[in-house]
Amino acid sequence: MDVDLIFKIAAIGIIVAVLNQLLVRSGREEQAMMTTLAGLIVVLMMIIQQIDVLFRSIKSIFGL
Repeated sequence: MDVDLIFKIAAIGIIVAVLNQLLVRSGREEQAMMTTLAGLIVVLMMIIQQIDVLFRSIKSIFGL
């Protein structure tokens, strides 16, 4: 697995967690939830791209 991807996902998680706490403590729960959802979507898109690469590799290996 790409170690850079792991670090990118971890960095996004840290940034989202910090932003979430700052927004919650300032009484902006709705923005905090939207920030968390946005971070989750970004991470899911990164993972989906990697799954696509994996499936393409499997297809080429087995000649599908």
